[in-house]
Amino acid sequence: MTEIKHHAYLFDATRCIDCRACMVACSVENNIEMDKTRIWVAGVGVKGTYPELERGTMVYHCMHCDHPDCMSACPVGAYTKAEDGPVTYNPDLCIGCRYCMNACPFGVPHFDYDKGIIEGAFIDKCTFCPQRIYNGQEPACVQTCPTDALEYGERDELIKIVHERIAAHPERYIDHVYGEHENGGTSYLILSHVPFSELGLPELPETPINEVSEKVMAMTIPFALGWGAVLTAVTAGVAAYDKKKDVRKTTLPHHFDKLSTPPSPHPSPLPYRAHVPKGEGTTPFPIGGRAGDEGAETHK
Repeated sequence: MTEIKHHAYLFDATRCIDCRACMVACSVENNIEMDKTRIWVAGVGVKGTYPELERGTMVYHCMHCDHPDCMSACPVGAYTKAEDGPVTYNPDLCIGCRYCMNACPFGVPHFDYDKGIIEGAFIDKCTFCPQRIYNGQEPACVQTCPTDALEYGERDELIKIVHERIAAHPERYIDHVYGEHENGGTSYLILSHVPFSELGLPELPETPINEVSEKVMAMTIPFALGWGAVLTAVTAGVAAYDKKKDVRKTTLPHHFDKLSTPPSPHPSPLPYRAHVPKGEGTTPFPIGGRAGDEGAETHK
């Protein structure tokens, strides 16, 4: 096999017979249990009425996006994107936050809840079989497929093949290659005879989603930091003002030391007033009010 600059898969839904041999091959190759396989089958299955029946099935696994949302969302760099296509995951770096699961528009990353973060956080997804493709072999799922529904090769070459296939059989295929431009392009290209939505694929713009989110975050972070600085300054100012008030309270005029709150023979709904000895001050203020306020008394 010639050197591949951009590894890619091609899936042709018209050829898939839902045998699930790819799922078995993936589990065996990666030594994982069948219920945790990195491939699952989506779609509507058999549709139509007899004898006009057709199958709409898709082999679903990581799309290996050119602009991976999982990598953009990961706070610890557990995901990496190789220049030649594969998006890989490092479980040793993963902290189990599962942001990648929320970020991926295809819902690919799956958290191993049986293992959890006690034994080590673990996200399950297709690895593109690096142990095979970098040794001149096809991915396990591709090699096992009995109908060539799955193919593997150079991305540009596969795109050329699918457009030729559509042109040769326009009655068989929808005139669109899913993954050629969606979300900025993926390394998993899909041909179909039924609407892509029936295969479980989302409608996505050509602009990578992570580019939009990262631009928003680029504007949000300075804004948040700016407001943080303003709020910090306000907090510091309030603290300084409170400290200054405390200092003023400890340096009141000497005659306030003689203030007393004599008991009253009659209960009053108002707080006790402070009394200043004659000739030693001006009108004091009652608790809760200042001199001159309504209810304040003048002593002569």
